Amino acid sequence: MHERLSFYVPRNSLLHRLNPLTKLTLVFAFVLIAFGSGFYWMPHLLLLFGIIPLSFLGKVGREYLMAAFRLILPAAGFLFVMQALFQPLEGRELFRFYFLHPTLESIMYAFANATRIVVMVSSFTLLLLTTHPSEMMSDLTRRGLPPQFAYVIISTLQILPQMQAKAQTIIAAQRSRGLATEGSFLKRVGSLVPLVGPLVFGSLVEVEERAIAIEARGFTSTRPKTSLREIPDSRFDRIIRWSLILLIIVAFGLRIWLS
Repeated sequence: MHERLSFYVPRNSLLHRLNPLTKLTLVFAFVLIAFGSGFYWMPHLLLLFGIIPLSFLGKVGREYLMAAFRLILPAAGFLFVMQALFQPLEGRELFRFYFLHPTLESIMYAFANATRIVVMVSSFTLLLLTTHPSEMMSDLTRRGLPPQFAYVIISTLQILPQMQAKAQTIIAAQRSRGLATEGSFLKRVGSLVPLVGPLVFGSLVEVEERAIAIEARGFTSTRPKTSLREIPDSRFDRIIRWSLILLIIVAFGLRIWLS
């Protein structure tokens, strides 16, 4: 059930036992420091000495690396190529091919931006792999976030795995009807056409089901909400959160001071 409804991978690790708000703070710390720090190599250091070691600490290193090679790195690589070739930055020209004339500065600029994107997506991937959506929703609502907003956030995080599970179900159903979904590249592309219709219309039906679920769960009720499971928030979690907030302040302070 976990694998179908979310990216969450159940493991017994320190990262899994942290409070969801602590892990959410960690994600924002990675993102804000990567984009806000004035040091060029900061995003690369965060990735090599922060996110990757944390993925193995959380015992989800294999799942993270699979997501990185399948999704994160291709997207970041595309961004790198586009910015390296088409970003008009003055500097030492590396080569010229028709209207393309990338410079060393444009390559460095594109590399830094691509790494920032990798850090941002990787940090959220790590959050999804080690935090069950229901735990995050319960903890956020307990801290005062309106249940409607919490439900929208969690539903958004579950869209991709749910659509992936629905797509696999549709593919299996099409195969049982004799549709060829394997073979050459053109044949696979052609098999996507009968997949798109049921996937899109099924997703539209789920929108109405989610609206009914919001009403059925009493999200509009003004009475205090209770939860069957209390999410622990230890002193260790609070120390980590305040330390991360301090790191963010220091990173932005250094950028202002050095600018």
